[in-house]
Amino acid sequence: MADDERAPLLEDSGHGSAPRASDRRLNKTGQQDDEAASIIKSHVSISEQKLANSAVGERLPYNDYTTIDWLHGLAKDSYRLRFIHGRQGIRYKFLSLLDEASGWIVAALIGILTACVAFLVDVAEATVSDWKLGYCERNPFMNREACCEGRTPVDGPELHQGNDPSYLAKPGFEVGAACPEFVEWTSHGAGQFAVYVGFALAFGLASACVTLTTKRSLPAASPGTGDIDLYHGGPRPMARGKTMFMAAGSGIPEIKAVLSGFEIPYLLDLRVLVVKAIGAVFAVATGMSLGKEGPFVHISTCVGWLVARLFPKYRDNGRKMREMLSAACASGISVAFGAPIGGVLFSYEEISTYFPRKVLWRTFLCSMAGAIVLKALNPHGTGKLVLFEAHYGTSYSAIHYLVFVVLGIAGGVFGGLFCKLNFIWSRWFRSLRLIKQHPVLEVFLVVLMTALMQYPNPITRGPGDAIIKHLLVDCKDEASADSWACRNEAPDSNWPYVGFLIYGTLTKLFLTIITFGIKVPSGIIIPSLDAGALFGRLIGQWIGTISPGIFAMVGAAAFLAGVSRMTISLCVIMIELTGELEYVLPHMIAILVAKWVADALGKESVYDLAQTVLGHPFLDGERAVHVVQKQGVLAEELIPPKHTMDEITVVVPPDNKVPRRYLEAKLLQLKSRGLLDAGLVLVQGQSMLQGYIAEGELEFGLDALGPLYPKDCEIRMLGNAEEGEFDLSNFVDRTPLSICANAPLEYVVEMFAKLGLRHLMVTQEGTHQLVGVIIKKRLVAYLDQVKH
Repeated sequence: MADDERAPLLEDSGHGSAPRASDRRLNKTGQQDDEAASIIKSHVSISEQKLANSAVGERLPYNDYTTIDWLHGLAKDSYRLRFIHGRQGIRYKFLSLLDEASGWIVAALIGILTACVAFLVDVAEATVSDWKLGYCERNPFMNREACCEGRTPVDGPELHQGNDPSYLAKPGFEVGAACPEFVEWTSHGAGQFAVYVGFALAFGLASACVTLTTKRSLPAASPGTGDIDLYHGGPRPMARGKTMFMAAGSGIPEIKAVLSGFEIPYLLDLRVLVVKAIGAVFAVATGMSLGKEGPFVHISTCVGWLVARLFPKYRDNGRKMREMLSAACASGISVAFGAPIGGVLFSYEEISTYFPRKVLWRTFLCSMAGAIVLKALNPHGTGKLVLFEAHYGTSYSAIHYLVFVVLGIAGGVFGGLFCKLNFIWSRWFRSLRLIKQHPVLEVFLVVLMTALMQYPNPITRGPGDAIIKHLLVDCKDEASADSWACRNEAPDSNWPYVGFLIYGTLTKLFLTIITFGIKVPSGIIIPSLDAGALFGRLIGQWIGTISPGIFAMVGAAAFLAGVSRMTISLCVIMIELTGELEYVLPHMIAILVAKWVADALGKESVYDLAQTVLGHPFLDGERAVHVVQKQGVLAEELIPPKHTMDEITVVVPPDNKVPRRYLEAKLLQLKSRGLLDAGLVLVQGQSMLQGYIAEGELEFGLDALGPLYPKDCEIRMLGNAEEGEFDLSNFVDRTPLSICANAPLEYVVEMFAKLGLRHLMVTQEGTHQLVGVIIKKRLVAYLDQVKH
């Protein structure tokens, strides 16, 4: 793979196949109306996802991914708007109003449907998770909270033992009380442990097995013999098309790659959405160090893609589709945490590459719609959006700023260590043949180790969200005074409790390292919050002036900041998550310090490293500029080898025509090399640049118009066509963007990042002679090599 095609913006977003607009409008005689002619000019490749037969020549690391052309999407949308708004009549006036409202309609629908899916997942997860302890006698499909709601609790002396799991009762039921309606499997400690481990293993295997049904292979060429190393010029082995489990992990690294302009086929299908939801239910129910909040982002993006596809405005334009996917990401965080504003900021700060004000407004609506519906559905039984509501009733003083800084330092160290160790673990352990060929075995081992390590500690025995809830309690609050944490924080029995906190913090670090990345739907947000809350509560044991729950809350934010490097969005999420607006400054201090410390240990967040491990392409413009500035290299560094340029260059004679067989041979050569983003550059005379034609547009022109002309005819590529000529000049981009070969490489990075280019012509200084073509994948591959 070496060279890029101009503009796949009418594609099916890489997730399926659909008739092309130009295919539908081209009639049997080859005549097109004005609208069809314009659309054909912006036509995309109908073969982007075809599997080539062989690979000859150069192959880049990210050949399995196609890219979109943001500028082409802009031009295509401009034509669509002129077509709709430039015509008179009631029909076109109605179409104009519908077009203007469609973005708002789609955003609202995405938020509503995402909330419905989140409601089902939340309720199912609560029920399945409680099955590890027992079942509701009235209805086995009711969770413990719903089963015991309104029932008279029965207290017993045994319920106040330090190792009793009943402290993990759901919100709405008195902690430390037994419910006669909820029947435990057995009353013996060893039996309870055996049942707990057995159910956890069963849930883990169920989650892994359903996740493996989303195994897909990305389109790629088969390995060939003439493969040339991009940087060293020598032969190297090649892998076949990349295999992925679309529903595994959090999905955030994949979504970031998609929103940056790359395509991952099947990633957002309805099947992936269903499997992700079911798999998340069972994965979280195991008690592993993972959460469903990350998968909710993937689920909401699937909903966004499925809804937006119903509108041609988004289905036929990759740029417009990504605008709506950015809004969909926000609804995932909104329904996961009950944090609509935090969801908007999360999409802007962490996920999206392209985020103009129009997208911001629609993201706001999408996030709000999801929060409204979720509050009405009330999956947690509280009637509130706030998931971990806290009322501390005390304020902090200036001396406590030092404690918040300490929590920030600890969070940064935790985040930096986690990112490095998880990266090393993923590279080593998951490369073992046994684990690589049998990912279910890894899930089994992780679930078993998690159950064995977490069950002895009553703090870490329950689901991650329950752990946080019980660590944030204020013991001065009468409603929480009888909680397990408050009873064990009494001075006369404090040391065993401190031991549980220390053990819990270390256990969470270790288990999260080996868990993140396994082949089940899993997120990193809740485990990070758990570890931070454990450590913060531990620090709070020695700060007697204010509630330890405050330090647990701030520590949770600091640890997540160290892992994810989020700042503003995380601060807002924590405020919406707890409802404690007074503690904005502590959160800001701890989050910022954690980011500084974590960045000092390693610049990349867990999602960036996950992209590297998974092999997904992603161009972070700001970070890339910082990297290449240190290198001091020029644009000519990325010029392809001579043999590659010879293969993709078409020398057009003075009459602006080339033989049809020659052009067909060039097209066949592109396909045989397996270039999923391919194109031909047109030159005349002394390699003077004249234009660029994408493989998809060339293939469409030959297939659509070819039957009308003889096989030995000549095809016009440049200039004005005469009547009866086989004319493909309308498909040629006569003004491709170019850059001087002696320009600093940071110029190249800025152009690709800010303009969303797929390819960039490189010309000789002073002559405008073509010397090379840079494609986005070549730049990303170079940056990967420099960084690592």
